[in-house]
Amino acid sequence: MRLRYQFELLQLIRNFFTQQGFLDVLTPPAVENPGMEVHIHPFQLYSVVKGEKKASYLHTSPEFCLKQLLSDKEENFEKIFSLSYCFRDEPNSPIHRSQFIMLEWYRKHERYEKIMEDVENLITTCLKSNLPIRKNLSHQKIVKKTMQELFLEFLGIDILNYLDIQSIKGLLKNYPDVPLPLIDCDWDDYFFLLYLNKIEPHLNKYPLLLIYEFPAPLSALSTLKKSDPRVCERFELYINGVELCNCFNELTDLAEQKKRFHEQSQAKKRLYGYELPEPKSFYKSLEQGLPPCAGVALGVERLLYSLCEVSHPFFDAT
Repeated sequence: MRLRYQFELLQLIRNFFTQQGFLDVLTPPAVENPGMEVHIHPFQLYSVVKGEKKASYLHTSPEFCLKQLLSDKEENFEKIFSLSYCFRDEPNSPIHRSQFIMLEWYRKHERYEKIMEDVENLITTCLKSNLPIRKNLSHQKIVKKTMQELFLEFLGIDILNYLDIQSIKGLLKNYPDVPLPLIDCDWDDYFFLLYLNKIEPHLNKYPLLLIYEFPAPLSALSTLKKSDPRVCERFELYINGVELCNCFNELTDLAEQKKRFHEQSQAKKRLYGYELPEPKSFYKSLEQGLPPCAGVALGVERLLYSLCEVSHPFFDAT
């Protein structure tokens, strides 16, 4: 029944969004830049055009292309979603493959709180479906906590007091069971060493958990909170301790995006010894002006596993 549950979930997702007036869109999987995240690695493609070898990549997310659609003033896309394959050069696991199905959706002229509502409504729809939902999820509601609240709850520390590299590196020394890397790292690397070892193992205390307001150094392409710039406007959803999605209140300042991309590119080169080409088509599109928007990406395999405890649900990769 694994494949049946897979296809039923995909149909449920499509119905959920189309009934709300979202447009189901497709984006090309082969692109000039697959995504800029430091620790996500793409697959490279090669083709020969007029005798010259030309490189491209399989996208790790349709994010850039979806934002290009939002920036198109003639088409005027408002609410869009994509449900298709993405590709990441990572080890397979019961809930992840190197080729996997990603659900990604955006709302123009909306903030990330509206995406929170979408996530809550989508999960509620799944829980009420005919899928074989885990018993511990029945009658559960999503608990919302800031990252600051989680660190206070599980470690008794205010993580927002450790927003520079030296302070968070010093904080890690209080936890000898968390191994410090032998090389100097960025702030987010030290943070995730602490988070993954000391916070994430306890998150299954809350079967449905939404974590928001991450520390500002984790802003990536999200905005900073105006009333408290120590935190950024992004959230993640966990079900039974498994992370499912990552949402940003989207950064629309092109100059700031280029700055952050450059920093990510330098970090990737320093840590992994390679660089990716600039996303020039993406930049060109955003020069028209990316409107205020919010978006989220959600792993469908992870969703099915978290809801139904169905592992390896999709066709095996070849």
